[in-house]
Amino acid sequence: MPSKPSISKLTPVRVDRYDAILAEVVGLLEQARHTAARAVNSVMTATYWQIGRRIVEAEQLGHKKAQYGERLIERLSADLTAQFGRGFGYVNLTQMRRFYLTWPAKKILQTASEELAEPETKGRVAESAEAKLQTPSEQFPLPWSHYVRLLSLENEHARRFYEAEALRGGWTVKQLDRQINSAFYERTALSRNKAAMLTKHNLRQPGDRVSAEEEVKDPFVLEFLGLKDEYSESQMEEALIRHLETFLLELGGDFAFIGRQRRLRVGDTWYRIDLLFYHRRLKCLVIIDLKTGEFTHADAGQMHLYCNYAREHWMLPDENPPVGLILCNRRDDAVAHYSLENLPSKVLAARYKTELPDEKLLADEVEKTRKRLNARQSDKT
Repeated sequence: MPSKPSISKLTPVRVDRYDAILAEVVGLLEQARHTAARAVNSVMTATYWQIGRRIVEAEQLGHKKAQYGERLIERLSADLTAQFGRGFGYVNLTQMRRFYLTWPAKKILQTASEELAEPETKGRVAESAEAKLQTPSEQFPLPWSHYVRLLSLENEHARRFYEAEALRGGWTVKQLDRQINSAFYERTALSRNKAAMLTKHNLRQPGDRVSAEEEVKDPFVLEFLGLKDEYSESQMEEALIRHLETFLLELGGDFAFIGRQRRLRVGDTWYRIDLLFYHRRLKCLVIIDLKTGEFTHADAGQMHLYCNYAREHWMLPDENPPVGLILCNRRDDAVAHYSLENLPSKVLAARYKTELPDEKLLADEVEKTRKRLNARQSDKT
């Protein structure tokens, strides 16, 4: 078998020509990733519409009581979660049901009828409509994350407006979210020059762009495909989290590791928990979040949200309420803050403080690790 030629023996390529080839290949790969992510999103959205359709149709088979619908969704949620994992909780399935009710089959049938309105083509209307019901992905050109955001709108006219503008302007979900939060529909309705208003607000801002990697790693897409979603924003953060994980496990037998970059969803927003432990002696979950910069009230509020979510969805009946630990990796030093405000009693809070590692010990360890990593990076450069 002939050996591969060494790099030194390869035919040299002109620098200017190579740069052009590299740019073309990079462009092809990025476009392919965008296309693949959109194809998955299209199938996923159509599938969720079909799931919602089947739930609604099952509820209508002589079972008009709301309790039946709730039991049906609860049972489906348990069975689907056991078979496919995350993404099929009660809230998710309820959302799929609402998706079908908001974009019902009759709208698809109406679209087909409008497209074939000529007298000589009436015979093909039913056939075309049925085909559209079998392949509804063509009827939902926006990603699933867009429809999730649109479902939060009670005003049907506003929902249709944002849907049409998102499609016309090629809005990312970040753009859609910003336009909804800024009451773009209401401001446009009051504007005297609506055309200028629409043109101006279709321009993307720097933070609106979604990379191919972000599209592929969309939490909705990863859940649908049953893929794990673990990543960190930077190598420094990843190294700090891994070292902190090892440090806590080495403190003794109290800490048991559960997960890293654990994802949770509150409403339509996704969050990530850097580290999740279980404290055996306290019988509680320990949520750890690593922040860059100064400790703020927003950090405390976010940790309070995490703890409330964990208490409602992750805590077992015989366990104590979860505790949060915020580690701030500042430029010159590090600080640590326990979040104990949500505990039911001062006695339990005092016990937590006694059993958990000292805040200063943890802050010093983060600071020491950060300096060591910086020094290692400086040696490499």
